[in-house]
Amino acid sequence: MKHRVADSPLGPLTLVGTGTAVTGVYFPNHWTRPDRTAFGERDDTAFPEAVRQLEEYFAGRRTAFDVPTQATGPGFDRAVWAEIARIPYGATATYGDLARAVGGLPHEVGAAVGRNPLSILVACHRVVGKNGKLTGYAGGLKRKEFLLELERPPESTLW
Repeated sequence: MKHRVADSPLGPLTLVGTGTAVTGVYFPNHWTRPDRTAFGERDDTAFPEAVRQLEEYFAGRRTAFDVPTQATGPGFDRAVWAEIARIPYGATATYGDLARAVGGLPHEVGAAVGRNPLSILVACHRVVGKNGKLTGYAGGLKRKEFLLELERPPESTLW
């Protein structure tokens, strides 16, 4: 296990993983962040492809990630995370939408979303409350709002 801290417009991101697979991406004050002792040694050369793709995403040049990831958790959580991964860039889904897809209740889905260890890479910021309302985000609502705004398509102008 090793970790790396990378700069981002949302503050430093801690990427955690084994070998080349990223197992976690955490914000400062992340709600569900594991104890730092579980991160392993710091290696500022680790996960260069993930860091490059995150930089491209924040610069508006990337809409999907293709770095090796490995998220562990109960089967229900993994099913929710798989559904989150299907939400396209610039789109949102509600907790109810995900609950219908995986066969759970919205509050169960909300808990699973909150346990997503791969923030941004598995874009849980795209999950919103009923009627598009912004609700909880492990990185904080300001970060969620930033990420959704980053993905919002520019308004077109008709000439």
